[in-house]
Amino acid sequence: MAVTIGSKTLPLPILQGGMGVGVSLDRLAGAVAACGGMGTISTAACGFQEPDFDRDPREANLRALARQVRRAREMAKGAGLVAVNAMVATTQYADSIRTALRAGVDAVVSGAGLPMDLPAIAAEVPENPAALAPVVSSGRAAGLICKVWDRRYHRVPDFVVLEGPLAGGHLGFSPEEASQAQAGRPKSLNVLLREVREALAPFQEKYRRDIPVFVAGGVRNGGEMARYMKEGAAGAQFATRFIATEECDASEGYKQALLKATSEDVVIVKSPVGLPGRALHSPLIRRVEAGVQPKPERCIRCLAACDPGNAPYCISRALVAAHRGDWENGLFFCGAHVEDVTSMSTVRAQMDQIMEEWRNASV
Repeated sequence: MAVTIGSKTLPLPILQGGMGVGVSLDRLAGAVAACGGMGTISTAACGFQEPDFDRDPREANLRALARQVRRAREMAKGAGLVAVNAMVATTQYADSIRTALRAGVDAVVSGAGLPMDLPAIAAEVPENPAALAPVVSSGRAAGLICKVWDRRYHRVPDFVVLEGPLAGGHLGFSPEEASQAQAGRPKSLNVLLREVREALAPFQEKYRRDIPVFVAGGVRNGGEMARYMKEGAAGAQFATRFIATEECDASEGYKQALLKATSEDVVIVKSPVGLPGRALHSPLIRRVEAGVQPKPERCIRCLAACDPGNAPYCISRALVAAHRGDWENGLFFCGAHVEDVTSMSTVRAQMDQIMEEWRNASV
């Protein structure tokens, strides 16, 4: 059941997906890690609650991130692992990774772009040999990252997160593929898993070690996790189901919006990041679709590719509003199977349920 990840051991094959802004910080990540899983802090604008965030967002983010990593590790008490999710698309990508590593994070997970230089950034903090993992959506991306890491840095990922088209938040698929998935015609996660494992095979042979693959995006329960594990996955990543827990860092308003939602309330949105995303059909999204949402008045330059003059809305402010439960102005990211989340719970209850379903399906 335990999974070897680089020089570390993950007791349970469960990852908690990184959710920004402020949805997965130290409380949620620490609680998941304390149960033996991998809890993940999202680095995206993670310092928005700092008193000087409006004046100096960069410094506020890094200060808050270091504190959150330390707190989550204290909560974990060595039971599981604490990771950060750092998006390539953010302007503080490298600084966030260096800060998290200096604070003692166990793993760095990186997506929203191809993290080609992740090993070089991590090498700047040699005292922390944390596990490094890309988030991929295809075998082609997995193979390309491995090829570059092998050639430039003489290493390969310690694990890989394969995110399918039913995931919440930003998606590594075209708008057409995301829309097809939303309409009930998703790319098969089984097929994607096989393609990724085939792409990793020559690198596993060269380095004589396994590269665990965790499937994500649309994995509904421990029974489905067991099925993917029989097909070669090391485990699964879950995110949306952890929002409706007491320990989740989001507000009660966010949690209630999720609990009230049905599958009909979920839509594919265009993000200022340049990627499609999956979220609840909130009033903000309706205004964007109607072309009546006011343009951002102020930009903190959180995204490298964002053009504030043409952006349909400020994603940071929209995600902060969602964190606070502001239904009118929030961007509420969620997975495709939001209807499965029907009641408040705890992280311990969720972890126990996943593992019980896994055991029943593994018999």
